[in-house]
Amino acid sequence: MNDHSDVEQSLFEGLRALSDSAFPKRCANCGREYESPDSFVRQSASLGQASGLKQGYDDDDSPIVELFRNCVCGSTLMDVFEDRRDDSPAGQRRREIFGKLLDRLSGQGMAIQEARRELKRLMRGDESPALEEMGIHLKTRR
Repeated sequence: MNDHSDVEQSLFEGLRALSDSAFPKRCANCGREYESPDSFVRQSASLGQASGLKQGYDDDDSPIVELFRNCVCGSTLMDVFEDRRDDSPAGQRRREIFGKLLDRLSGQGMAIQEARRELKRLMRGDESPALEEMGIHLKTRR
């Protein structure tokens, strides 16, 4: 695996770790159950060429990232990633993951401030031109 693939995988692993509590997830159409964020991404299909990531807002108007995927039956499913600061063990784990993602991008030559900005862009569902310029394309994998 090349360095860019490693960074892409790390970013997806980080985003998946931020949503672990939403699983298992069940398709309302066919009943298929996705046990974890990893199985959700591996066993479902991307929506064409798009990453499936979209910015949204929760009930408190806080930004969230929505990940849309197609179940094997063809039904579109969504998972939500959010990052609200809290001092619970889960909140501390999210900050730890975010820090590791910063380290990975910094190791690829990106300034920490820029890496933080680009990760926050991804968490809002925005594209990251800086990561694209580095050759890091966040497309979902099967």
